Parts: sequence; structure tokens; C-alpha cells
Amino acid sequence: MKNLFNRFVEDESGATAIEYGLIAALISVALITGATTLGDTLSNQFNSLSTHMNTASGKH
Repeated sequence: MKNLFNRFVEDESGATAIEYGLIAALISVALITGATTLGDTLSNQFNSLSTHMNTASGKH
């Protein structure tokens, strides 16, 4: 039983898999945050452009 416990404590393959999973999750959160921010910025730009074009053509 002690030998089994020692092997379990010394086995780092599970820890490595968890670390890779955490890294992947952090990268995903960063990508989602960046895409959301970029999408909001582009939406604001297009809305502003649309407003300017409507004002310039005399349509509201």
C-alpha cells in the first residue's frame, strides 16, 4: 500500500495534463476577451460611419 501511495505522489503526468488544461483555458479566455473587444470596437466604428454617411446624404 505504501509503495502504491509513493508511486501516486511521484507521478507527475496528471499534474502536467492539468497544467496544459489551465493554460488552454487561459488562452481561450484571452482570445474571447480580445475578440469581444474587437467586435465592439468595429461595431462602434461602423455605426459612426453609418451616421456620418446618413448625415452627409441628408437622410436620417
